[in-house]
Amino acid sequence: MADLRFDGKVAVITGAGAGLGRAYALLFASRGAKVVVNDLGGGRHGDGKSSQAADVVVDEIRRNGGIAVADYNNVIEGAKIIDTALQNLDELTY
Repeated sequence: MADLRFDGKVAVITGAGAGLGRAYALLFASRGAKVVVNDLGGGRHGDGKSSQAADVVVDEIRRNGGIAVADYNNVIEGAKIIDTALQNLDELTY
C-alpha cells in the first residue's frame, strides 16, 4: 500500500481539522494529492466557529511540501466546497 499515489489528483476532505478527517488529509497529501481541507472549526458539539483548525492542517501539509487550501463552508453547502477546489486548484478528483 505504500506505493499507492495520488499525484496530480485533488481530494476534498470534510471535517479535516481534527481526528480522522485530519489523518485522511495528511495521508492524501503525503501521497501527492492536492487537498481541500474543509472544517467549520467549531467544537465537537457544534458550538463556535474558527478557521484555525483547517489552517493548522493546511500549514502542516505545506510545511511537508504538499499543496493544500482551507475551506470553512458547512458540508450542507457542498457546492461552495467544490467551488473552493475549482477556484484554487483548477480541478476536482475525489
